[in-house]
Amino acid sequence: MASPILVTGAAGRTGAVGRTVVELLLKQGKAVRAMVRTEDERARALRDMGAEVVAGDLLDLQSMHKAIAGCDTLYFGMSVSDDYLAATVNVAAVAKHYAVKAFINMSQMTIAQMSITETTASPQQKLHWLAEQALNWSGLPIVHVRPTVFIEGSLLILTQDSVRRSNQIQLPFGEGKTSPVAVGDVARVIAALLVTPQPHIGKIYHLTGPQSENMAFYAKEYSKALGRAITYEDIPIEPWRRALLDRGMPVHLVNHLVTIADLHRAGRYDRMSDDVRSLTGQEPLTVQEVVRNNASLFTASALAGSV
Repeated sequence: MASPILVTGAAGRTGAVGRTVVELLLKQGKAVRAMVRTEDERARALRDMGAEVVAGDLLDLQSMHKAIAGCDTLYFGMSVSDDYLAATVNVAAVAKHYAVKAFINMSQMTIAQMSITETTASPQQKLHWLAEQALNWSGLPIVHVRPTVFIEGSLLILTQDSVRRSNQIQLPFGEGKTSPVAVGDVARVIAALLVTPQPHIGKIYHLTGPQSENMAFYAKEYSKALGRAITYEDIPIEPWRRALLDRGMPVHLVNHLVTIADLHRAGRYDRMSDDVRSLTGQEPLTVQEVVRNNASLFTASALAGSV
């Protein structure tokens, strides 16, 4: 019997990377061990899909022994957290103990512009850079996957309120261009790497959408997807930062988002790659397609339902 493929972060909402990877692997008939933080309805849903589910903490040594033992291949992904580096090293240490044959690491594209002398103001991006260094030092069979900004994970979340209320994308991104990528495309890449990892060991893949454009362009894409006029308003960064904190977002996450905005204004997200197509054989989704698929988020009824 084939050893299961371990997918961490599998309990995300429907459409999240880890959960989508589990779904894709199961559809291909692969044995999947899905790691979740807690036993809840999301864990039950994964079991109903056919996954073996283990509950545990990425920071806990015994949890990782339970999750990794018996797996040859694993995907490591973790949301923005000030514990990110400690979790990465903990997982890597146990993975090395069990001599895993492939370790697919979710990173971020900003790392491509960082080095021992070049960094950013984002504490999360610094942790990602250090995590990549630690994984490279470990001697594990690593594949780094570096997506740009997620359409669903950042762009939709940060724009839905203003689009619902005023038909405006209100962000402090200036005129900088960006190439956001769909979660589904990232998940398809990761699933492909997990199924056939060996040709990719030691490589780094950069994942973008099919276009790198400014927010005024994407406002037009929103307009086409939603059937109404959407415009872009460039807003000052400090009031935006305060508004994010007022929404209850952790300071670590807010500092990360503020740095992303600064980097957008500076043109640092104006990057393109063909890796999604070359690894999956499919063209990446456009912002217009993803917004159309999530049009209900931008309607007045969605706003009423959230009150």
